[in-house]
Amino acid sequence: MNVELNRDRVAVGDDCKTLLQLLENEKLVRPGVAVAVNNRVVPRTLWAETPLTEGMKVTVIQAVCGG
Repeated sequence: MNVELNRDRVAVGDDCKTLLQLLENEKLVRPGVAVAVNNRVVPRTLWAETPLTEGMKVTVIQAVCGG
């Protein structure tokens, strides 16, 4: 299956079935990260319950400090 991760096409293995698994595989699970699927924010508490689907658009945003 293929999903779009921050505008890049990513091939997902058969063992990767949830949003959390995708984020863990891509090493994106860390503090300050927000995730949207198909332009809708997904709370961190639902990442493990959100199934991956063909063509899903995942946007990951990292909060940063600065001025």
